[in-house]
Formats: sequence, C-alpha cells, structure tokens
Amino acid sequence: MANLLLIDFGSTYTKVTAVDPINERILGVAKSFTTVETDIKQGYDRAVKELKEKIGAIDCDVKLACSSAAGGLRMVTIGLVPDLTVKASKLAALSAGAKVTKVFAYDLSLKEAEEIDGLKPDIVLLTGGTDGGNKDVILHNAKVLAQLDWEFPVVVAGNKSVSDRVVKILEESGKEALLCENVLPSLDSLNIEPVRECIRNVFLRRIIQAKGITKMQNLLEGILMPTPSAVLNAARLLALGQKDEPGWGDLMVVDVGGATTDVYSITAGSPTQTGVILKGFPEPYAKRTVEGDLGVRYSARALTEAVGLEKVMEYSKLTEEEVLGYLERYRQNPDLLSEQDEKMQAMDWALAALAVRNAVERHAGILETVYTPFGATFLQSGKDLTEIKTFIGTGGPVLNTIDKTAALSQCLFERENPTQLKPKNPDFFLDSKYILAAMGLLAEKYPRAALRIMKRELAQLV
Repeated sequence: MANLLLIDFGSTYTKVTAVDPINERILGVAKSFTTVETDIKQGYDRAVKELKEKIGAIDCDVKLACSSAAGGLRMVTIGLVPDLTVKASKLAALSAGAKVTKVFAYDLSLKEAEEIDGLKPDIVLLTGGTDGGNKDVILHNAKVLAQLDWEFPVVVAGNKSVSDRVVKILEESGKEALLCENVLPSLDSLNIEPVRECIRNVFLRRIIQAKGITKMQNLLEGILMPTPSAVLNAARLLALGQKDEPGWGDLMVVDVGGATTDVYSITAGSPTQTGVILKGFPEPYAKRTVEGDLGVRYSARALTEAVGLEKVMEYSKLTEEEVLGYLERYRQNPDLLSEQDEKMQAMDWALAALAVRNAVERHAGILETVYTPFGATFLQSGKDLTEIKTFIGTGGPVLNTIDKTAALSQCLFERENPTQLKPKNPDFFLDSKYILAAMGLLAEKYPRAALRIMKRELAQLV
C-alpha cells in the first residue's frame, strides 16, 4: 500500500498532506497561496517544496485532490414553494459542496432570468413539484432557462411525471441536462443523495476544467470532490465510525474563513423534548450551511453589518473609530495578519467569535409556539442540536485566535433565548493541522485509516 498525497486547492491556500495509510499516520502537512489566476501548479509546487523541507523526500504514488479554488462550485437553485422544494434544493446543493449564489421560487420572471444570466453559475439545480404534483412551474422555468445565453449544465430533480419533458426542452435549446431523482418526492420525504452524486459528477467532469485545474491532471489520480464535500465526508465518518472502529457520535464542525463560515451537523436533529412536533420535512442527517456574510477578512464589513457595530465593539473592547479603522484596513488588504498587534488580535477574536455565534444560530433549529383550541403546541423547524456532544473548530480565524475556547463557546445554547436549539454542553476540539478535508479524501479509499487518524489528531480543548 503506497503513501498518499492529499491536496486541497483552496480559495486562499493550497494545502498538501502526506499520509501513510498502513501505519495510519500523517507524515507531514504544508501549504502555499493558491495561484488559480496564473497557473495553479505554481502554488502546488511551492506547497510540495515546503513539505519536502519538513519531511524529506516524498514517496507518494497516489495523489488525490479536492478543490474550492476560484470561488468553488457556484450554483443557482430553483424550486416551487420556498419552504418545500426551494429549501430541499438548497440543502441538496450545499450538501454537495456547492456555493449557492441565489435561490428562486415559483415562476421565473424576465428580471430573474436576466439575473441568473448575470450570475454566470457553474451549474443550475432545477426542482419543483412532488411526484405527481405541480407540473406547470418546472415546465415554465425550463423554458425560461432554455432562452438564457450563459452556458451551464442543469440538474433536473423535480416532479418525475414531467421531468422527461423538462430535459427535452433544455436539450433542444443546446443546454446540457442531467436527469436525477426528485429531491422532494413527497412532502415528508427528502431525497438528497442522488442529487449530491449527480452534482459531484458534474464537478468532476466539467467544473474542474473551468477552474484551470486540468493542468494538474497528469499528476493526479483524480479530483474527487469539492472541498466542503470532503469535510462533510470526514465529519460523517467521524460520527458514524466503521464496523470495527466506533465513531464519536453526533457532532458539529464550524469552519470560519476570511470570506465565509461553513457549519456542518451530523445528527438526525429530532426533537429532544416531549410535546414538540417537527414542522416540515426532516432535514438531512449530514447537513451543511454556508454563510457568505460571515467572514473575518473579505466579509468583515458584511459581518459587522449583520451583527451590528455595537456588538463588535462590545466583543473587541475597541472604540468605534478603532473598529472602523480595522475594517478599512481589511478591505484594502484582506491578507493582513494581526501578529504582534494586540488590538488587531482583539478585533480578529471578536469577528471569529461572532461568526461562530451567528453561523450556528442560522444552522440550528428553532421552536415556535402555536396556539390551538386545545392549548399551546410547540413546533420545531430545523434540527435540535442541544444534545450534540462534540463540536470541532477549524479555519485560520479560529485556530489562530487569542482565545479559542471562548470563540467556540459562542455556539452554546442560551437560556435567555431557549427557542434556538443550539448545543448545550459539547466537548470542544480543534482541527489544528487542517486535516478534515484531507481525511475526507482519504476516506474514499481507506476509511478506517482516516477515522483513526482523526480520532488521534483532533485535539480537545480543556
């Protein structure tokens, strides 16, 4: 069994991890700035050179990669009803590792069609109608998409009674159409896996070429998946374990970045309190959300607007003038590092902590009270995360902040706001070597080795 080199072409850094799957150990890790705008191999070569300087000659016969370079996989999702097929399609796209740039509901208007053309998506997910249900909306939307100038593949995952006609409309216009099972075959049934696999296949066959990574194809065995999909793969493996190797059970991962914050939950999220009724369809066991306005550099100003300037001042203990000054500095130089600047470190901690707090709030389920003739009833929308026992933090803003435990503790349930079903008492861990994406790749060939490495390498905070 040969050693493996696992590569993550990230939007900022290209990370390389050498692994010995026989002895289940990491040989070394290194990173360099991603060079997708010039030649992506340049960043890869620099990372490998750094790795060789750390561990010597690298004997890795197999090379596997994931990618979120150049903004990742940009998707537009289209459905019928916002709380049903639209929500289902967005969950499917996010779980496949995509960056959902916009979601649309009902009949597409001319203005919305122009907006889709302007967004220039890598792929469109077209859904609408349960099986045997509404046919008109998905047919209308297929005709609208057929008229657009921008070339993109369309994954069709709607009402099976009309899906063949939808595919024909798109193909006759010259669009590539891929038929998939309905993402919402009935009102109480979510069917994500076929859509996720279809999106992954499109990613492998078409999107990688668009990102310029074909220059690496002669060195790689394969670009297996988008980076968020690899992280989700790793988190799911860590939760479930293997037949002869137990996992950690239900868990969450928060990945704070310069532009976005991703949250992953691996749990059914069923109601934990008696008398609570689940509203809508059950969410996927392995769920991902991404918040494009919660980042500590590229999105620092958007984060501040989302949480309020006063909140950033409260967390950082800085004045309004100081906060605004740092926001302007980040705008001008998103790669700026705090290093010895104590006030900038306080600013960065505040942004990272608030990113964790708000991203988890948006990911978690909520309770609402509905009054009936028989009294009050509690309805749960989304996942109940209160019993999550493991919470893993990753991403530079978390790993490099001055108080990691305090930053991750922002995920916790708040008694003054009991309707938000956030974790109550989890153990905190850090992905200090950035191995989750690499382990998601390794799990494709050696799941037991990936599981045992994660259990050993993820460090618990005390």
